[in-house]
Amino acid sequence: MSQRSHRSAWRKATQIAVTVAAATTLAAVGPATAHADGTDPATDEIVIGTEAPAEPEEEVVDVPEGQVDQEPVTEPEVPLPGKPPADKPDAEHCGGTTNVYTPQTKGKQYHKGVGATQSNYNGTPRTAKSTFTSEVTGTVGVSVTGGLTVSVKAMLAKIEGKYDVNLSASLTAKLGNKISVSTPAKKTTNAKYGVYRLKNTGVSYTIYSNCRTSPKKTVTSYSPMKVGWYLWES
Repeated sequence: MSQRSHRSAWRKATQIAVTVAAATTLAAVGPATAHADGTDPATDEIVIGTEAPAEPEEEVVDVPEGQVDQEPVTEPEVPLPGKPPADKPDAEHCGGTTNVYTPQTKGKQYHKGVGATQSNYNGTPRTAKSTFTSEVTGTVGVSVTGGLTVSVKAMLAKIEGKYDVNLSASLTAKLGNKISVSTPAKKTTNAKYGVYRLKNTGVSYTIYSNCRTSPKKTVTSYSPMKVGWYLWES
């Protein structure tokens, strides 16, 4: 065999080896091992679930971004039976009226989507690539149940301090963000772009100047943590 033939055979063998190695690598990469910025708030790793994102179980109210500094209107102070009003010199006094919020239970992260769910079915007998692009821009804020006596901003500060997390009053998921994942054969990958929010349960109440305390109420909140994709297979 001539020297030219040897070089030609070597190039072909090298090309075949590279092709096989690339195919083996792609086959070894499972659908949950690709990476993208801003997808999983904990690890930045794309986690593909088996169900659509869960919705809050409680009846919550979305707080407008312009109202996060405002304290809700609290119940008026009620004089204690048999005791003088708080403005009398001989009345028991606890200082001015104070609103209190104490976080108690850190929950999991819930995803609130912006725009419609996107889906791609892989009808082939092998793993295929699915690419999704966010189609709208939207802002997600804080949602709470009733009973909060402090401002949302004050509540977020308490939660951040207790659990060492970073929260925002609102986050914006923007148009044009892309993500690519592997879709197994005969499976559908579903994708939703939006904001991950931390669920937290706490207690809120008011201490009046006459030392009387309003009934303590359990408050559940969902606070923005990070923008990202939520994906699941079906």
